[in-house]
Amino acid sequence: MALNNALLKEFDELLTHYPDKRSALIPALHRVQEENGGWISPELMEDLAKYLDLPPVEVFGVVTFYPMFRIRPRGKHLVNICHNISCDLRGAQDVVAKVCELTGAHPGGTSPDGRFTVATVECQGACTAAPMFELDGVFHENLDDERIEKILGAVR
Repeated sequence: MALNNALLKEFDELLTHYPDKRSALIPALHRVQEENGGWISPELMEDLAKYLDLPPVEVFGVVTFYPMFRIRPRGKHLVNICHNISCDLRGAQDVVAKVCELTGAHPGGTSPDGRFTVATVECQGACTAAPMFELDGVFHENLDDERIEKILGAVR
């Protein structure tokens, strides 16, 4: 089994907070992803499905539906660039181009050195401060080339 004993024990406790096993799927997926270096392998999905008494296709469907879950290894740093209407109208495409230039990664990919994964995502709810991106869970708003260079330069 790809799920380790410590995680299974944690899931046993997690299930006590939900009326049925299926309800624990999303929090369990977050923990699996955290424990597996930021992505969820097919083996982990199958093991979690078995643990929660769900069809594997249901777990796969949830993992591939939500953008916060990854099915491939990712870089050390994750840059989620909002490209919804507000950000797009205020320069999201320029942000994408600059981030890709600085990191060496393309949208949906990881830089050759494995340091950055870049993704374009839907609305992050920061429309009044567009354009923006999320770097390792922290929002950075009102971006321009200078701010992007400073932000990404600090994590290199």
